[in-house]
Amino acid sequence: MKHWRYEIFSRTGFADVTGRDVLHEIKELGIDTVKKVESSRVFLIDADFEDQFARRVAAELLVDPVCENYYIGRRPLPDTGGAKSLIEVHLKSGVTDPVAESVTMGITDMGCKPAMVRTARKYVFYGDLTDEQLRFIARRALANDCIEDVIYGLEAEPPSPHTPEYKLEHKTVPLLELDDEGLTRLSGDMDLFLDLREMKTIQSYFRDKGREPSDVELETLAQTWSEHCVHKTLKSAVTFSYDGKTVEYDNLLKETVFGATQELNKDWCISVFEDNAGVVEFDETDAVCFKVETHNHPSALDPYGGAATGIGGVIRDPMGTGLGAKPVANTDVFCFGMPDIAIDDVPAGVLHPKRIAKGVVSGVRDYGNRMGIPTVNGAVYFDPRYMANPLVFCGNLGLIPNDKCFKNQQPGDLVVVVGGRTGCDGIHGATFSSGQMTHEHENIFSHAVQIGNAIVEKKTLDTLLQARDKNLYTSITDCGAGGLSSAVGEMGEKLGVEVNLEKVPLKYSGLNYTEIWISEAQERMVIAVKPEKLDEIMEIFASEDVEATVIGRFTDTKRLTLKYEDTQVGELDMEFLHDGVPKYSRQASWNTPKLSEPDIAAAGDYTDTVKKIFSCYNVASKEWIIRQYDHEVQGGSVVKPLCGVATDGPSDAAVIRPKPGTQKGVALSVGLNPMYGDIDPYHMALSAIDEAVRNLVCVGGRSDRIALLDNFCWGNCRKPEIFGSLIRAAQACKDGAMAYSAPFISGKDSLNNEFKMADGTEVNIPATLLISAISLVDNIEKCVTMDFKKPGSLIYVLGLTKNELGGSHYYYINGELGANVPQVDLELAPKLAAAAADAISAKLVRSAHDCSEGGLAIAVAEMAFAGELGAEISLDGLAVSDDCDTAAKKLFSESNSRYVFEVEPDKSSEFEALMAGLPLANIGTVTDNSLVNITAGGKTAVSGDIMEFKQAWQKPLAW
Repeated sequence: MKHWRYEIFSRTGFADVTGRDVLHEIKELGIDTVKKVESSRVFLIDADFEDQFARRVAAELLVDPVCENYYIGRRPLPDTGGAKSLIEVHLKSGVTDPVAESVTMGITDMGCKPAMVRTARKYVFYGDLTDEQLRFIARRALANDCIEDVIYGLEAEPPSPHTPEYKLEHKTVPLLELDDEGLTRLSGDMDLFLDLREMKTIQSYFRDKGREPSDVELETLAQTWSEHCVHKTLKSAVTFSYDGKTVEYDNLLKETVFGATQELNKDWCISVFEDNAGVVEFDETDAVCFKVETHNHPSALDPYGGAATGIGGVIRDPMGTGLGAKPVANTDVFCFGMPDIAIDDVPAGVLHPKRIAKGVVSGVRDYGNRMGIPTVNGAVYFDPRYMANPLVFCGNLGLIPNDKCFKNQQPGDLVVVVGGRTGCDGIHGATFSSGQMTHEHENIFSHAVQIGNAIVEKKTLDTLLQARDKNLYTSITDCGAGGLSSAVGEMGEKLGVEVNLEKVPLKYSGLNYTEIWISEAQERMVIAVKPEKLDEIMEIFASEDVEATVIGRFTDTKRLTLKYEDTQVGELDMEFLHDGVPKYSRQASWNTPKLSEPDIAAAGDYTDTVKKIFSCYNVASKEWIIRQYDHEVQGGSVVKPLCGVATDGPSDAAVIRPKPGTQKGVALSVGLNPMYGDIDPYHMALSAIDEAVRNLVCVGGRSDRIALLDNFCWGNCRKPEIFGSLIRAAQACKDGAMAYSAPFISGKDSLNNEFKMADGTEVNIPATLLISAISLVDNIEKCVTMDFKKPGSLIYVLGLTKNELGGSHYYYINGELGANVPQVDLELAPKLAAAAADAISAKLVRSAHDCSEGGLAIAVAEMAFAGELGAEISLDGLAVSDDCDTAAKKLFSESNSRYVFEVEPDKSSEFEALMAGLPLANIGTVTDNSLVNITAGGKTAVSGDIMEFKQAWQKPLAW
């Protein structure tokens, strides 16, 4: 066997983009002695190649012949004089390498199957660097200790990829005689993240069985009972005390979020809170399903891999809903620490927020683009408290035939695992995601990071859709949190199932039966197949080189039975596995903070204030991110993420046409504002719902066909006051859903987002509720965008502007929080949304935009620079509350339920008649110049050029 080394580098005359970017990052780290960085991609291939074939592999497979060249062997360093340093970055042993897998497939297709392929990255630094500086650069800019090893210089060898063969060793865990302290210690030692009560429940179960548990049985219970999988906190009974009142909940989730859905009982809801995604009617033949997941802790350790597997995982949710949906659109929302923090201020064990942001965006970009699914909507939010606990929300919309919305597995059906192979990546992912982060997690939980391969998932998707349409399987689900343990365990919950773990295809040898069972390696689906249809479905998988293997059979025993090489290594009663987790009675409290409104001196001219708000990271353009996503693939994008004359204005929501040839569409939006939660999480949650609704309506969505999703990301909910803030938000979810007659159809929580630093300081993320929403669009030709379209048009504001600057960006740039958080009038708000939707449907509106971050001044300026037109505005006729009595309040209040419309003069009478009885004001006109002029009381309040506003908006995140 020959060992081939290839180095791929840029041809002379072509830019080394990677080297240039690394040099830029080094300078951002404060090191200015490096003058140049050269980068190369390295391939290490074990294969019996002849020299001629080896050169063919390089020329035809590994390089881009236009701009790259190759060297076989270790390329000598150029003899250019001056100091030079060299490092290589290799994946750790056992870490999945998707590029290597693709190269293996390519070489095999060329006629020679290699024994092994590995990849690495090589960097040469020109300039004076100390060893300490070189290691600092590697750690902070080039390598992730969780999954990569760094080789310094030319002498050291890369890490061995080989793992020892596994020989069966059936392990039991002494549990029956442990006292409370021993049970707690065992949970910690095994990283089970189970508390004492849960451990005692398990102990009692096995005492009744008269035996000690096996290791795989304990791990199965830990995955299935994890907060990530079973949502113990939201389903608990709660005694909630707030502001002197006490409320009792028997099941918090059922009585708030899900309670609203049950009470509304919409006949267009097909499947809600039952499957991997919520399903609602679309038309007479098809439904749409929607799911938003979080992938927070893994993204903190490995931003690229964590985010990539986050989007890959949520794509598999619709794929695993009913009998499988076709994914048609992605969404994403990110919460990061402040990107301008000094490197020395980043705690130990934490990556710099800017590095996390770049890695997360790259991961979502690469996976979504390679899957051929448009990423059409999202948001980004920055707060220092997200530094160690970034939040990564990924969503997917799928299209599913009405007759494929439910599963029907039966005893005797075969358990077939389809897609990617199982590795040691992602082990303990579910339990790890349920616990507190610490400065040591980058080392302790490196195995919890999953590595995705979009090409494998794409092929798996295509073949499964073929098999679905031929009715070749009876049930499907994805291997998400908990891996096979959750997927197979859930499918067999009402029946029973027997699995032969040695039959599971592995990426590499050495995995024991427990690792095989709980690994969260990616791109795997589990299906139930009747024996008589096995050959036909296997032919479909083989035709696209998708691996599929029978690993077991569904039974009628109501037990989960695990075997390895004919040895039974685990057996659990399904009832105990799924319903045995103890129900909790928790205490929670909330006391409204005693806050006051700041006294900020009035300014005569607020033009610079508008620019400062535009320059806030949470208001600024996210174009740097959006441009990296393919939002045109599949050809169904109607309203894009960016709009306007230069296609760089911020759309309120996206509209997708999931079925070619139809005029029907689906609008997708989000609502998020954690800053309000610092004042009152109840009003934060209502504001998020209201914002999501406004966004849908502004692009042409129906106000009477809105479905909501909740994603609760909270700090340590074992602390009563933090749990209390979550309950306030859950209460608002029910109130908002009922008011808008908009049911929740699915959701997810990610709790215990708390970081414990080396000095013991605990930092919780801000209370964060993401509301995602979808709505039907009856006719996509009636959709509108937010950019001004025509000089002479009238500008209207629908809704009431109040003295609600609490949590606003106006206060933020002045270093204040405030007290008057925006509230939602639950009686008026739905009427405003319905009227706005009716006006757009009647084609009375040329453009529409919601008032949100920054208030009215920001909304009008955005519409102006997006349309490259000006505006003349007077605040004097604005519909306001009595105490909204200053120019600053009118300009920057972030009151909810407000819409800005552009209406042609000849349609104004009809428009105003439609709005009769609602707070409405004609505040000005669209002009043909480049100025936004806003007056209050006859005096100029804002006067600025639209391109200056736009520049302030685009500059902060132009990375």
